[in-house]
Amino acid sequence: MNPLIKQSCASVFSLAFSVTTFSAYAAHIPDNITLAPAKEQTLVRGNDAEAATLDPMKAEGLAEMHIIRDLFEGLVIQDENGHIIPGVASNWVVQDNKVYTFTLRQDAKWSNGQPITADDFVYSLRRLADPKSASPNAWYLKLAQIENAEAIVDGKKPVDSLGVKAIDPHTLQITLSKPVPYFIAMTAHTAMMPVPKSVIEKYGDRWARAGHIVSNGAYTLKKWVVNERIELTRNPNYWDDKDTVINKVVYIPFENQNSAMNRYLTGEVDITSDVPAAMAPKLKKEHADAYTVTPLLCTYYYAFNTQHQPFDNPKVRQALSYAIHRDVITDGITQVGNIPAYTFAHKDVAGFKATQPKYAQMTQKERDEKAQALMKEAGFDKQHPLKGTLLYNTSATNKEIAVAITSMWNKTLGTDITLENQEWKSYLSSRKQGNFDIMRASWCGDYNEASTFLSLYTAGNERNYAFYSNPTYDAVMNRAQVATDLGERNHNYDQAESMLSQDMPIAPIYYYMQARLVRPTVGGFPMHNAEGKIYTKDLYIKAKKPKS
Repeated sequence: MNPLIKQSCASVFSLAFSVTTFSAYAAHIPDNITLAPAKEQTLVRGNDAEAATLDPMKAEGLAEMHIIRDLFEGLVIQDENGHIIPGVASNWVVQDNKVYTFTLRQDAKWSNGQPITADDFVYSLRRLADPKSASPNAWYLKLAQIENAEAIVDGKKPVDSLGVKAIDPHTLQITLSKPVPYFIAMTAHTAMMPVPKSVIEKYGDRWARAGHIVSNGAYTLKKWVVNERIELTRNPNYWDDKDTVINKVVYIPFENQNSAMNRYLTGEVDITSDVPAAMAPKLKKEHADAYTVTPLLCTYYYAFNTQHQPFDNPKVRQALSYAIHRDVITDGITQVGNIPAYTFAHKDVAGFKATQPKYAQMTQKERDEKAQALMKEAGFDKQHPLKGTLLYNTSATNKEIAVAITSMWNKTLGTDITLENQEWKSYLSSRKQGNFDIMRASWCGDYNEASTFLSLYTAGNERNYAFYSNPTYDAVMNRAQVATDLGERNHNYDQAESMLSQDMPIAPIYYYMQARLVRPTVGGFPMHNAEGKIYTKDLYIKAKKPKS
């Protein structure tokens, strides 16, 4: 928890005092930089894929969230180190970790010049909870424990019973059903950003398109050419526009990392979202001034569909997990410093270190032997091979990893696993409907706390891609949710990790380190934000020539 988030009236004065310092951070250009700011302040960012939507309520993937963070702003945002700082809310007061009262900025406006009010947040959060909206992110309100959220999402209570209310135009109060000590950090999620009621009522599902959309972030949507580019221009009505430097940001979708790299090398892209794994050593050597590696609070894993036979058998799932040579994946394929993972919550998640399971302590030879024994117990061997499909979204790295792992399984266990790749939108649909046996997935923390990972595999969570159900696991996570003592909470998290290792609904593969190419003329790039959040408003372009 950020030390500025207190539970007393004094905290309001502390936060209010800090606002001036924080707001000045945006795109702060140091006096001692060797290159002056460029006259042309345009940034081109490579994106992970074509965005499926720009509606914060519907966004599910990083491809959407990168753009939405430029278009919209929630109650809080993050600084370059990932610390929570004021966004639309200038300060807040917390009572017993259950009642959160936010004071909104007087100068916060929509891109059409209309003021942002507490009613906008009430409308937006109710829209998120409303079953009629069918938001894929409604689960997040349940996780946040907002009063009556679960009953509303499940259609058992009216939307207006949600624990959010506007005390006055600039005071928003959110009441939780249980204490959640890290709730402030949770409000930074894209799903909790405000959306414009009048525009949505006018255009319906078409509201988040160029020519219709009204947003409240540092940028507005100018153009969207599907599968080609999304152009954003600076929002003059943004409350901190005076500290914004970049005038235009262009997002180009790439599902092939080689294409993104080539466009960078030809000068067309300033920041890539990643690098081709096979090219990482060469890029690191030949483009040392651009090759950038930062922590990223994400875990790469495979989910087993526990509703499909024979993947409903824990022994089958354990065998497949044990037979993955994780160091071969990190050292031989990704090659960017990723770290083998045997537990789900990222090793750098704030305040929690999971006890490593027994299989993590084995040699790979011992794991392979154990995997063979487990598979035999489940009734499979090379004469009677396990069959199934492995789904992954289109990406050169995902394909290389899938090919390598299925080869490991075949060699060690005699399996017959068919690979199936799909473009991002089709992949989202398949994973939601459970149209897979095994699926490649990754999870990036919505906030920096272990529950952002471990809560996914509670029963009924829409991100529970394995369709895993264990009442004991749910009970442990419920205890963690209400524990105000960090030691007690971590004890429960450790129990949850142990159950995941035993039941193995997922096979953690590695913890991310994010490698990118960042043009040396890009200033302000965040090197220590573990959630990988890059706000274009905090960046600036330096001139290509030194000052004369």
